[in-house]
This record gives sequence, structure tokens and C-alpha cells, in this order.
Amino acid sequence: MTKSLNLTGISAHYGRTQVLKDLDLDVKAGELVSLLGASGCGKTTTLRLIAGFLHATAGRVALDGRDISAVAAHRRDIGLVFQNYALFPHMSVADNVGFGLKQRGVAPQERRARVGEMLDKVGLAAFADRLPAALSGGQKQRVALARALVIKPSLLLFDEPLSNLDAKLRVDMRVEIRELQRAHNITAIYVTHDQEEAFSISDRVAIMDAGQISQYDTPEILYRKPANAFVANFVGFETMMGLRVTGRSGGVTTAEGQGARFALDEATWGPLPDAFTLGARADGLRVMAASEDDGLPAKLSVRTYLGRSYHYRAETPVGSVVANGSIDRPFNEGDRAKLVLVPEQCCILPATP
Repeated sequence: MTKSLNLTGISAHYGRTQVLKDLDLDVKAGELVSLLGASGCGKTTTLRLIAGFLHATAGRVALDGRDISAVAAHRRDIGLVFQNYALFPHMSVADNVGFGLKQRGVAPQERRARVGEMLDKVGLAAFADRLPAALSGGQKQRVALARALVIKPSLLLFDEPLSNLDAKLRVDMRVEIRELQRAHNITAIYVTHDQEEAFSISDRVAIMDAGQISQYDTPEILYRKPANAFVANFVGFETMMGLRVTGRSGGVTTAEGQGARFALDEATWGPLPDAFTLGARADGLRVMAASEDDGLPAKLSVRTYLGRSYHYRAETPVGSVVANGSIDRPFNEGDRAKLVLVPEQCCILPATP
């Protein structure tokens, strides 16, 4: 049966160091949720608490409303897929996959049938008698996934499962993980530091920082509407400008600050507060002639050819930034220019105090 997961008021310490701070997380039944963040943010600690390998100093872990905070790890009905596969080297692929069933007392005939079915689903039926040493990295990860799924757990946990694989295989495996998770309609928590990986497979993503969740939402909302400067920077809005409204007329808001001036169409940007922070990705800043009325003044220092466009490093009143320029009209290094906004690659944040 597919189950929901709820973490309420979770705090945790390693010695005197607090690593989680009053953390709340609600995961709906059948969802795949990623915990995303840099090393040391608390995502792996959160996973270990859910699994029962660690215990919180405060708070509650509940599976479908049942408090499992004090339940031993082996009694939580949770499947685990580790970064290093954690396969038994002396056991065959089939025996590795069936290990959890054997521990649960499943009869040999049923065990063989379920293992065979699961190996067929992950494309490893022909490898049942091989030892892990004879498998590739991707095949080992499929075995680990099959072993976690075959016990039909209430919850599936992934701890950076693809970090040991090469780039192409990571893309292939994350698609397979998502397909299997959906096919089994199983609730899953996926820990990763890779934004693209998290966004590509998750229903929702929790971006973590310093033991707390900075924002928890769908990948689309996180990418387009970050809630704060930390999340904005994390998802690629590297340039931040503090602006103040200096005029509103005819559906256009004029905003200025830090040497920049922008005329922002309210039909595109919506109503803007009197003071705000504007975040822009590299694709959100476009290099134009210095004679433009509006924009962020810049001196171009480095030009890189990308095929479909030019990529510029520019020195501006807000610091060194990255911007894109048209392939049809390249600028030279050392040129003065204006950086204008591409709204789809910008975001509006609260004013920095």
C-alpha cells in the first residue's frame, strides 16, 4: 500500500553541532521528492533519520500517520538504494535481489518468482547467476534498485544513487528510476546535490540550507519563482540588482539602482513593489549597444563563442557578471555596452535589507 510521509519539527545534532533545525516535510503517497543541496546542508542526515539509522533530538517521523520515530530501522518497511550499491560480493545477482525476501521468511518458490519478475523489469534476467564483480556500474545499480523494490516497501529511499556513474549513464538511469517508481506507485525520497537530476525526476524538490528547507515546491516553480535569494542563486540567478521604483506611467514601471535603469512593462512583469531585488541568469542579460536608454552599463572583458550565441564576461556597477549576445552582431572585448533584461530568465525577490 502506498503511504505518505510526514516529518514534523525535526531537530538533530552531531555532538554539540546542530545539523537539522525544526524541519517539516510532507510527502504525499506516491510522490517522488528530492532533497537537494550542497554538502553539509543536512539532506543525508534527514534521509538517515527517515531510515531509522539516526534518531532526532526533537520532532516526529510518521508514515501514513503512524509515528515511527522509535521503530527500529529493520522494522520500518523501507527500501534503500545506496551510492555504493552495497551488494554482497559473494552472492549471485538473484541472491542479492532475494536477500530481503529471505530475511522476511518468504517461501523459496515465491521468492524465486518475485526475483525473476523484478530482474526482468530491470533488464537483468540474463544476469541472474553472475556475481557483482562481473557487472558494470549501471548493472550494479539496477541490482540495488531491484533488491529495494522486490520487498514491496512502503517507502523507497535513494542516497545519491547515481554519483558513481558516468554522465550518459546517469541520464539513462534516472529515467529508469522514475519509470519504476511510477510503475510501482511507491513513495520515494531522493537525495542528491545535482540540480538537473533532482528537477528531472521529482514531483517536488526541497532545497536545503544549513539544516532547514529554504523552499519546497515543484521544479517548475523553483526554477521560475524562487522564494528568496539563496534559492535564486542556487537555481542559477547569479546576478542580483537592488532596484527602487522611480516612476509608474502608462503600464510601465521605471526602476533604478546600482547604476541601472529599466523600463518594465507591467503586462510582462506584473505589479512591482516600491523596492525589490531583481535576479537574472546569464540568459536573462543580453548585450546591447551602449547608446540604449535602459539597461545595466557594462564593459565587456571576455568574449566566448558558443555556436548559437556569444557569451560575455562583463564588468558592471553590480560586479562581474555573465551575459549573452547575438551571433549576428558580436561585440569586442573592451567595448562599452548596456545589458538589457530577458524577462523569462529573470525573477523578482524581496528587497535586500
